Amino acid sequence: MADNGGDKLHIAMFPWLAFGHLLPFLQLAKLMASKGHKISFILTPRNIDRLPEILKPLTHLITFIKINLPKIQNLPENAESTRDLPVNKGKYLKIAYDGLREPVSDFIKTALPDWIINDFAAYWLGPIAAEHGVLMAYFSVFPALSLGFLGSPETLMYGCDDPASLEQLLKRPKWVPFETEARLTAFHVARILERLSASEENVSDVYRLGATVSGCDAVVVRSCFDFEPDWLNLLKKLYKKPIVPAGLLPAMVNDADDACWPEMKQWLDMHPKGSVVYIAFGTETKPNQYELTQLALGLELSRLPFFWVLIEGSSDDEVVVLPKGFEDRTRGRGVVCKVWVPQFKIVSHDSVGGLLIHSGMSSMVEGLQLGKPLVLLPFFFDQGLIASYLVEKKMACMVHRDEVDGSFTPESVADSLSLVMVSEDGKMYGEKAKEMMSLFGDMNVQDKCVDELLYFLQNFSKL
Repeated sequence: MADNGGDKLHIAMFPWLAFGHLLPFLQLAKLMASKGHKISFILTPRNIDRLPEILKPLTHLITFIKINLPKIQNLPENAESTRDLPVNKGKYLKIAYDGLREPVSDFIKTALPDWIINDFAAYWLGPIAAEHGVLMAYFSVFPALSLGFLGSPETLMYGCDDPASLEQLLKRPKWVPFETEARLTAFHVARILERLSASEENVSDVYRLGATVSGCDAVVVRSCFDFEPDWLNLLKKLYKKPIVPAGLLPAMVNDADDACWPEMKQWLDMHPKGSVVYIAFGTETKPNQYELTQLALGLELSRLPFFWVLIEGSSDDEVVVLPKGFEDRTRGRGVVCKVWVPQFKIVSHDSVGGLLIHSGMSSMVEGLQLGKPLVLLPFFFDQGLIASYLVEKKMACMVHRDEVDGSFTPESVADSLSLVMVSEDGKMYGEKAKEMMSLFGDMNVQDKCVDELLYFLQNFSKL
């Protein structure tokens, strides 16, 4: 470990193979490299090729360490991220990821970085790092709220495999000592049963998280004390380890050439300020046929101009289609875009007045850093918790869904959009979003978080 607090560190980073993880890891890598620290970013070749380009001033400080994903049965050829797979094949990606133990171990043994910053999935990395005298931090792309809700490492490793304990997720957990409206509904719990469960061939996500936290020296969280002070403080008690906020990682303007941007900008320019709703659900969240139909009919009913990013993966196990005639009926008023888009540029445009999103951290941060009000339609575990927390803090409005089966109507979509985008009663959401810009978008606040994180990493052995 670097002995002098002023020395530059060598930090290795090893994210889970989902773009909702890869991009925040890369963003944190760039922020640390901008302070002069050397980063080794360990990743598979195809994912490296799909990451945004590193700007020239940082290229000598960020080195990509290519490791090949082992070929395993049931994992499609060239599938290197969750983006390439239907949900039901995600476990095979984790099995292949566990096959990276040896090359990652070889890298640590040879390079001996000061720290390795790990994700939840590589639960086996802590003992390997410790064996070689390398410190390990777990970087959570989830907020402290999500981690705190799940409990201590012991609870994660040994207390969540029983479905009866998952019933407890419908209530405020007994270890949460303060009042909160953040909660899950029955349909969210039902949806995560498969994701949380172990199989003969795979280790459950909750066990992975518990073992990762148990084996690390510190936990770094994509958060800050101004956003969720109670949950960050709870995490210190639950984990009995240093908890260091990395900041909310607001998006930065990327001036890279986007071939499709001029055409998109031309369409946006045609619409009045604040009139367009932007809809996107990230790279991992794929609405099923029922959800897609209700959503499309709700957009149609709202009569609002919309820009909908609807990525259809060739790997999906269920082919979903828009309602018959939807694109004809909304032509001119709405755009359905089926390719990757420069999201930050679109959301920054004056004509975009609000976002309909799944409550994923990156989209939520982008919306609020730009002062755009949010309408939330959560699909999975973490999204439901974040959505209920934002509603509790009056930072967003949520589309009403049935608590048991998750059903929702086109009217509930249209009503939520009209409330936030048009109605006088919903002006509070726009005002709150503008107020949040200083918390979510202030690069000075982000810079301070990174400085404090780096000070902690440099001085860990003395603290």
